[in-house]
Amino acid sequence: MATPFPFVSGAVLTAANLNAITELVTNTQTNDYTLAATDAGDRVIANKATAIVFTVPNSVFSASQIVRVHNIGAGTLTLSAGAGMTLNGADVLTLSQYQGGELFFTSASSAIFFPTAKTVAEGGLTLVSSTTIGTTVASVTVTSAFSADYDNYLITISGGVASTTNFGDMTFGATATGYYMSSNFMAFNSNTVSGISRANQTRFVGCFGATTATIDGTIYVMSPFLAKNTIIHTHFAQATAAGENSTFRGFLDDTTSYTAFTFTATTGTWTGGKVRVYGLRN
Repeated sequence: MATPFPFVSGAVLTAANLNAITELVTNTQTNDYTLAATDAGDRVIANKATAIVFTVPNSVFSASQIVRVHNIGAGTLTLSAGAGMTLNGADVLTLSQYQGGELFFTSASSAIFFPTAKTVAEGGLTLVSSTTIGTTVASVTVTSAFSADYDNYLITISGGVASTTNFGDMTFGATATGYYMSSNFMAFNSNTVSGISRANQTRFVGCFGATTATIDGTIYVMSPFLAKNTIIHTHFAQATAAGENSTFRGFLDDTTSYTAFTFTATTGTWTGGKVRVYGLRN
């Protein structure tokens, strides 16, 4: 049943009109669909066993209008901005079954998607940035990596090669003191476990491994943006017969709020690969 909105001067409301105010109109779609002006104030439902796309068009809705969307199908629902449309809320524009939310239009060409609590809770890992490593570079800096959006982060580095077997060191911001660390490692050609510790260094030394065949590193960073000690946990395998499997732990002896970090080769250079930063949802 259609609702009586928008009200106009002199209109007479029937009993059916008044009842309709409490009933949210639904528009169920089983294939890709472009939202229409008639969807304003209503709920558009996706019900498809495979992937489906709802396109949010430009210059169809007005500021302050809303459209509710909901996915009941097994296929993933993606909200896509049409040409000239700005759609904010990019971390939750892909909705699994039984997820949904509300599109709020701030203008005819801009909208914000507010997901339901369930939608937010199920997204535990969000890509914050992806930085491509250059050619024959001795270091790579990632800016705008940390913010108030997340307390903790996962950083991966992979896909490139080194000019010679080396390790990657890590610094936060411009800080060049107060790095404390320890590591345990086992060489692939022996059963001997070794360890090393370093106090008050100028950087975290040996956070990941690199060879002429690959670069490999997984680094968890705790509280880099908060006014607390920054703590890191890493794991990597230096992929040569004489290489090693290593775990590494360290902390930075200050409570500075950081937004950027730098990886530096202990020797030689790197070519290619990516450094990806993921936020761990609070």
